[in-house]
Amino acid sequence: MPAESMTGFGEANAQSDNYVVSVEIKSVNNRFKDIRFKMPGTLSSLEMELKKELNDQFTRGTFDVYVNVKRAENKSRFDDLDPNKISQFVSKIAPILKSNGLESKVNMTDFLRSEFMVDQDEENQTELNELALKAFREALVSLKKSRTAEGEKLMKVLVKHLETYKTHFEVIEKNAEHFKNNVEEKLKKRVEEYKKLVDVEHSRLLQEVIFYLEKIDIHEEINRVHAHLEKFQNLLKSSNEVGRQIDFILQELGRETNTMGSKSTMKEISDAVVQMKVQLEKMREQGLNIE
Repeated sequence: MPAESMTGFGEANAQSDNYVVSVEIKSVNNRFKDIRFKMPGTLSSLEMELKKELNDQFTRGTFDVYVNVKRAENKSRFDDLDPNKISQFVSKIAPILKSNGLESKVNMTDFLRSEFMVDQDEENQTELNELALKAFREALVSLKKSRTAEGEKLMKVLVKHLETYKTHFEVIEKNAEHFKNNVEEKLKKRVEEYKKLVDVEHSRLLQEVIFYLEKIDIHEEINRVHAHLEKFQNLLKSSNEVGRQIDFILQELGRETNTMGSKSTMKEISDAVVQMKVQLEKMREQGLNIE
């Protein structure tokens, strides 16, 4: 399974002779999972079932689910008016108004309130539920495709930045031994200068030089970077959830890159480290949005 972005959008409609149910699902990145529904009260009984289906499909992200119900084009709200309810209301209210000397002025749109509508029967509710489920499942498929397509784009950008990082890392590899030799040569000259001025035990001084050279040596960091890069390459080929693992490897690469930069006084290495850190930050931005 290819890596998915946590950003995506899916939509679908389901229609019958009486209703049109539309579903939109938007998702953005999140360290965990957050699902929010906005839909009519007539469909609230479906929320747990819809949430479970979405939970089964995705592992991370913030999901906003919008469900809308409309009457079919050949239907209007007037079709749902209940003549008996309106007649009962008029027959009850008219005598009361008359006995109190009040004039009755009727605005016809007042009867479009829910209390004058035909009660939702079980058959209609079943129809609505089936339409909502159908539209929701199709919207999930659409969302999955959208996140996969976006994930492919993110991975291409990620690989591009990774290759740039490796290019600058090669500069460090080429200069690592040269850097150490230069420092060693300078130290030897400085030791000879101090020996002329101060009586220093040669073996003790040599130990300090060796200690310092080991301290600034970056070959260990180079080896660890190679190991992390190999893990990274294998991870990019993986079919599992990779987002959190990418973040971890980038942290490790960042630690080794910073250490090499702090040890080196060589311009070529320092410049390469700066560029490597830039690429790591760009990869981190891309990785935050990968599931």
